[in-house]
Amino acid sequence: RVITMATVRAPALENKFGDRRVRFTPISEAAFTGIGLGAAGSGYRPVVHWGMVTFSFVAMDQIVNQASKIRYMFGGQADFPVTYRCTTGGGVQLAAQHSQSPYSMFMHLAGLKIILPATPADAKGLLKSSIRDNNPVVFFECSRLANVSGPVPDGDHTVPIGVADVKRAGRDVTVVALAYCVHQALAVADSLAK
Repeated sequence: RVITMATVRAPALENKFGDRRVRFTPISEAAFTGIGLGAAGSGYRPVVHWGMVTFSFVAMDQIVNQASKIRYMFGGQADFPVTYRCTTGGGVQLAAQHSQSPYSMFMHLAGLKIILPATPADAKGLLKSSIRDNNPVVFFECSRLANVSGPVPDGDHTVPIGVADVKRAGRDVTVVALAYCVHQALAVADSLAK
């Protein structure tokens, strides 16, 4: 039972799934971050959309002291399958408060899974895997990739969480990158291959 919550309307989702599954929330990230965690503990699989990652900062108590620790506080005996979505990154003229990439802060919180897709196919597969995971997941969407297009597999395409994807095999150098930096790394590899 997947429900979505956000501070902006999603008419396409509302029309398809109805207002019982798509919730328009008050602009209180602290409140609906906690509501999402509570709903996850009550048998739902909520997808909570913060918008910009910086809006999540007002919900840090819910994220740091609740979501990241909740499985451990229940001794691993309860599932909390909540997915938090947000946009991150800079370089697209969104002003200082909306041009941050603080995913490393979240990576240091044991109990949270962190996702940063690099391609449209990765985004589809990882979002499905995030929603199906029984733990809290933060799904970062890089603002620099908003206009990137590419192939997306049809059907029930999933990408496993925690498994590296080798975008280009080689023998001399290993480059680990995420989100937009994957495209930069691949461009450098193409250039150096010449």
